[in-house]
Amino acid sequence: MPRNNLSRRLSLAQATAINMTDMVGIGPFITLPMVISMMNGPYFLYAWLAGAILSFIDAMVWSELGAAFPMAGGSYNFLKETYGKNGPGKFMSFLFVWQTMIQAPLVIASAAIGFAHYFSFLVPLSNIQTKLISGAVVISIVLLLYRKIESVGKISVVLWVGVMITLIWIIGGGIANGNFTQPLHHVNDGLTLNYAFVAAIGFASVKSVYSYLGYYNVCHLGGEIINPAKNIPRSMFISIAGIAILYLLMNISVVSVIPWQQAKDSQFVISEFMQQLAGNTAAKIVTCLVLLVAFSSVFSATLGYSRIPYAAAADGAFFKIFARLHPKGNFPHISLLFLGGVAFIFSLLFKLGDVISAILAMRILIQFISQAVGLLLLRKAKNATMFPYKMPLFPLPVYLAIIIWACVLISTGLNMVIGGLLAIASGSIAYFIKARVNHEWPFKPKEMVH
Repeated sequence: MPRNNLSRRLSLAQATAINMTDMVGIGPFITLPMVISMMNGPYFLYAWLAGAILSFIDAMVWSELGAAFPMAGGSYNFLKETYGKNGPGKFMSFLFVWQTMIQAPLVIASAAIGFAHYFSFLVPLSNIQTKLISGAVVISIVLLLYRKIESVGKISVVLWVGVMITLIWIIGGGIANGNFTQPLHHVNDGLTLNYAFVAAIGFASVKSVYSYLGYYNVCHLGGEIINPAKNIPRSMFISIAGIAILYLLMNISVVSVIPWQQAKDSQFVISEFMQQLAGNTAAKIVTCLVLLVAFSSVFSATLGYSRIPYAAAADGAFFKIFARLHPKGNFPHISLLFLGGVAFIFSLLFKLGDVISAILAMRILIQFISQAVGLLLLRKAKNATMFPYKMPLFPLPVYLAIIIWACVLISTGLNMVIGGLLAIASGSIAYFIKARVNHEWPFKPKEMVH
């Protein structure tokens, strides 16, 4: 286990704030009409419930691993510990870092692109102007994060307050309108439990699950969490429960004002919702709050991901330059600058819909499914006392997580699955080249080992 050179300064409240701001982001505002369109009926709320259930189940896996191995880097350490520190463990953890160098900037870019998209409600933008704004968001985030972790924790709480104000206003607006419960009375209209419904849930869940991602961000910051054995699991479950309730209430609120048949085709559904309720000025104000939420999400995501290359490099498993800490702020500034730079490029190149599916396809194979299988292996090999948190009904939640993630992966589409496999293939080649050069080839005959 690598030595923790980071300071444990983040409290439960701060860790939960970081998780929740990462989870909300721009996701629920831009995916809300996508989910309704894919479900094509008032029962679209079930897709949001499905996302919450998957998140809860998967959080049990993260909680066991996060509480047992509270270090910077999250899944990098989990894969190494579960598959063994040599051989397969080195290979799996390297693959995770490799895909993170691609996938993390995609996550950051997706929020920045969503920010620029919603900004165009306030000011009509050309394609070039939209890209310039998304790039400027990434740059601003890197500048904000370029400081000590205790300052970052305080900023996170402030941004979390902005997230809560936005969601509460949207929900409150629907309640004040007087038709808040109407969508619930019709949620099962036209619903038939058949293959078509299950398939629709699968495809819609790709978008809804994206809006829940980030509940595990606290694991990436494991080396900076106070009392991690308790606070890592608590922050995840509190975050998921709170966000699930807020998402469901927000969806109900929106369709109580804008019928789902109209909402599914809206590009700025939250802004139009508030415009219909309270006029143009209120619509512009809520749009600014949505932009604050999107900015907050990029902030939290970039913070967590910047610790992954650092953790691997500090462990000697990645390029040494990423292990450098800022001489005064004691944070991994090289890792932060690299991921921010790649995210800046991605924000100029890609479209939002493609980015969302690509993010999930890459994560599911290397991260979610692999570490769930790894936990099963580790539980067999190690004494249960090494796990400060133990999930109920083990191993059923682990098997459920693996099956559900596999179904979500299939729902991302063939092209995205192929893209994820290509990332694994390229990472495998890079790993074996690196291992050969460093005389670390894990599958050599014994006589060839130096």
